[in-house]
Amino acid sequence: MVEEILIYGKSGCPFTDKALSAYGKRARYIDVESDGAKLQEMLKLSDGVRKVPVIVEGARVTIGYGGA
Repeated sequence: MVEEILIYGKSGCPFTDKALSAYGKRARYIDVESDGAKLQEMLKLSDGVRKVPVIVEGARVTIGYGGA
């Protein structure tokens, strides 16, 4: 079974865009600007860090994206 990949981000963020491009259809995008509950969910996962994207792969949480 393939784990769902979640990408918490915001529209217009170049790092969110790069992460979405790299993960493609394997990932589900969550816009934290349009949903306050999802923002709170992201902050819980990131220990309060307000930096996007936050990428969740199973139990692994990555804050930010710098991939090429």
